Amino acid sequence: MEHESYLTVGDYGETEIVIQKSRFICRAKQVMSEEEAVQFVQEISKQHWDATHNCYAYLVTDTVQKSSDDGEPAGTAGRPILEVIHAKNLLYTAIVVTRYFGGIKLGAGGLVRAYSQGAAAAVEAAGIIQRIMHQEVLLTFDYNFMGKMEYELHRSGYLLDSPQFAEVVRWPVWTPLGEEGMLMEQVMNWTNGQAKIESGRKEYKEVPLK
Repeated sequence: MEHESYLTVGDYGETEIVIQKSRFICRAKQVMSEEEAVQFVQEISKQHWDATHNCYAYLVTDTVQKSSDDGEPAGTAGRPILEVIHAKNLLYTAIVVTRYFGGIKLGAGGLVRAYSQGAAAAVEAAGIIQRIMHQEVLLTFDYNFMGKMEYELHRSGYLLDSPQFAEVVRWPVWTPLGEEGMLMEQVMNWTNGQAKIESGRKEYKEVPLK
């Protein structure tokens, strides 16, 4: 199922925490497919082949998710990491928490807390972003409307690509899916009904969290 908008982590984040002398290296990455998530896990596991554990979880879509305790007692590592992803309502997110054992056993409850803390620290390092499905609207109009269009579009809050200048001006503008009708109405007002308006592509755009 395609979401009109979703939350995910920023491109990549990494941090480190120490709990009872055990070193936890915490990483989060935005992934666009299960293959990408698996590749990320494999890269970290290869890089830290000498670690005691490389525990992970990823959630790509509502139906594509997986977690691994990588040798820690069942349910003490992978699941807590996955639960952090769920709790923060993230999609397209992979987290790997690498542990170098420091000689002090943490117990089941301590491990759950440590891996939860590690996953949360990884998310914080990467940051959370919102991606919203946008519709591209292609505006074509005469040069005599350029001043008015430039003024109105720059104060409108829409996402603007660079205008293309030929015999007429062609300006691609992105609006959240479903809001293109409002843009079309505004453009017709700004150009006295003389603009040509076409629908273009649909794609997710990153927007700041409100």
